[in-house]
Amino acid sequence: MTTPRVKWRLKNASGFNTGFAARIAAALCLLLAVPTTIANSNTFEGVASCAGSTCHGRAEGNGAVVRQDEIATWQEPSSPSGAHSRAFAVLAGKRGQQIASSLGLGKATQAPACLGCHATYVPSAKRGDRFRTDDGVGCESCHGPSGEWLAAHYARPATHASNVANGLTPLENPQARANVCLDCHYGSAKTGQFVTHSMMAAGHPRVSFELDLFSALQQHHDVDSDYTARKRAPNAVRFWAVGQAEAVKRATSLFAKPKFGTEGAFPQLYFYDCHSCHRTITDGQQRKLTFETNPARPIPFGNPPFNDENIIMLSAVAGALVPAQADSFQSASRNFHRAMGQSGSDARLAAQELSQRAGALSNALSQRAYANADAFRVIDIISGKATSARFTDYAGSVQAVMAIDTLLNALVKEGRVSVGAAAGIRTNINRAYAAVAEPNAYRPAEFRSALKSASGAIGRLR
Repeated sequence: MTTPRVKWRLKNASGFNTGFAARIAAALCLLLAVPTTIANSNTFEGVASCAGSTCHGRAEGNGAVVRQDEIATWQEPSSPSGAHSRAFAVLAGKRGQQIASSLGLGKATQAPACLGCHATYVPSAKRGDRFRTDDGVGCESCHGPSGEWLAAHYARPATHASNVANGLTPLENPQARANVCLDCHYGSAKTGQFVTHSMMAAGHPRVSFELDLFSALQQHHDVDSDYTARKRAPNAVRFWAVGQAEAVKRATSLFAKPKFGTEGAFPQLYFYDCHSCHRTITDGQQRKLTFETNPARPIPFGNPPFNDENIIMLSAVAGALVPAQADSFQSASRNFHRAMGQSGSDARLAAQELSQRAGALSNALSQRAYANADAFRVIDIISGKATSARFTDYAGSVQAVMAIDTLLNALVKEGRVSVGAAAGIRTNINRAYAAVAEPNAYRPAEFRSALKSASGAIGRLR
């Protein structure tokens, strides 16, 4: 059953399409992860250790300090907020079995290549008495191994800082949260946390991620005075912007490693834009091109383009929020795309440079102060002529409409845009979502038109 809080987010998020949310939820079940490299001797105690009625297992969120119904939110059987708990179960489903069979992995429920992202997958020596792999992506996947802080984290004199010192992951830090999420929402070098092109050919869904929006779909806490006192109030623009920077940093750093950047004699096509190749092939005289010239992606015609959905967004972020670094990032981006048409070694070197630029932007975005006009500035650039012309591919367009959705919600939350005014913009945001609802029916011209209309309406409210 969907809680009122999740229902409000899905129904009142400016233009967030519930059908699109369902597809995200399905993908979440196949894309959620836990770090498998443990930095200390902490043990993973399992979901049952958090589920008492005096802890996080209440049926209603009426706790004095935290809601205490977090397990119920995590377990919701059909909404996006319950996707973590369903992650292991889908391995035993038809799709999971087909993928494992095609790849010769044996049972998907026992394959490290699957469990790295579908469960809290840790060595036996790190498992407490109540730990269960079949819990799926449990509390400690995101919050960190609890052996050192579980018994003390709720009692005085424990503080958030002391809990973090004992192994709790500081998810209020956008860089820390992004890197936990990206381990499976993009991939990592850890065991079982990289989705190869072979996996996608076998049936694995396309990977997509946006930190602030996905955080909202998974949120199981209230941002109240207690939360703010302990962790400071989260800023949606900061989380969205840092998430974009960390996604670019992660993608390019992995691509720069030959172990991940190639698959046999071929490039690892996971990194590329799927729909540049996956199109109707005919031998007729009248060709049907899906390729559009992209002004910021200088690659030879016919070469598969690197999936630059986050690069496009980060370019907009840099121009709006960190202008001193915008030109160097744009230059590194163009050099990277250009190098893709030269040689593997050139592309890897250019990827390393782009990753470093993205990391510098992440640091700047994480540390800067945020003003009320920031979301307006980013929206202006995303929808402006220089950026909107880059929305030639499905993945970049999906990322763009999620960005406008997220940033408009930030403006509503800040009181800069009324709920009523936001509701009036939903028609065009929903049009944009509809244009990307089905990859094989992607309509770039209609998408750009809808996004421009929505962004223009937001801009007039500034």
